[in-house]
Amino acid sequence: MILESIQNKTLRQIAEKVMGNTPINESDARYMLTTSDILDLGTIAHHIRSELHGDIAFYGVNMNLNYTNICELRCPLCAYSCDKDDPQAFLLSHEEIEKRVTDAVSTGIDEVHIVGGIRPDLKLDYFEEMLRIIKRIKPDMFIVAFTAVEYDYFARVNNISVEEVFDRLIDAGVGALPGGGAEIFAPHIRTIIAPDKIPGKRWLEIMRIAHNKGLKTNATMLYNHNERVEDIVDHLAKLRELQDETGGFKTFVPLPFHDANTQIKARRAQTTGFEDIRIYATGRIFLHNMPHLKALWMYLGEKMAQILLRFGVDDIGATYYNEKVVHAAGAKTPDYGSEAYLKRLISDAGFKPQRTTASYNRLGTGEKS
Repeated sequence: MILESIQNKTLRQIAEKVMGNTPINESDARYMLTTSDILDLGTIAHHIRSELHGDIAFYGVNMNLNYTNICELRCPLCAYSCDKDDPQAFLLSHEEIEKRVTDAVSTGIDEVHIVGGIRPDLKLDYFEEMLRIIKRIKPDMFIVAFTAVEYDYFARVNNISVEEVFDRLIDAGVGALPGGGAEIFAPHIRTIIAPDKIPGKRWLEIMRIAHNKGLKTNATMLYNHNERVEDIVDHLAKLRELQDETGGFKTFVPLPFHDANTQIKARRAQTTGFEDIRIYATGRIFLHNMPHLKALWMYLGEKMAQILLRFGVDDIGATYYNEKVVHAAGAKTPDYGSEAYLKRLISDAGFKPQRTTASYNRLGTGEKS
């Protein structure tokens, strides 16, 4: 039935591969990233999404915890970081962290999402105590903490292995990793947008270690800056290759770049709807070995997040109480969404909302997705 509904010859051939459980190739991905036949493309992506998750769409109830905005990397793409002597610079004390988390727990959160700047005066015990404080407040809190960039830095500044960093932070409470820092793997683009950040190869190495430690992780991709179609395909291919090896990526999260207050000029002020759809649908089809595709409503806007649920997406993100990073770069969405609001977005799009954490346990059901 799916094949009969696809008119585009090339997309029908891609659909035949999907129906035959044959991974599509990089040439297929390039075609999908440039086609204007988004309805046929969406038919394929939605078929995969439906096979995996039926009519369920996931959302979370969480908070963001950005422990400092001081960062020695000062990536041109970042609007959030600052130098230590900047009037806007801050570092949260453990007492401040305890208060913020306690306040958020009173609203009913299940998860804390933690990322921050790279600064050499913060040793590993600061982070261990941070995690233990959160667990003391709510022992069953799911903690998604620190990017691959941070783990690499923790190892270097503490003069220990990345493996030991993971062991210590898992013991303190880390449950999963966010996907930040991936940006785009192509070195010629990475040297422009994030020249002092770890290379894409090292990001993949850190994720491999995390997966071997039993941690599930997200994988991100930043688009609408200086990248070309070939760079996107290369990024997807490297993610799929590592996933074939480890199976540790749980979610692919494309992120449209917001350029306000950054040193990078985006290719266009805003992505077009067709571009967003092509990125997400292609990601769903190419990354056949990743179970989830997330469209963060705060990055894309509520309306586009709803639409993408019909183009392969099964997760629209979470409440993100106290989100700062994308809003520093000019995002126009609210910096917090209520659970009722997210459930309505999903229901209005024709799906059944399911509350979860980054573990993808279906809260209230005992099931896992």
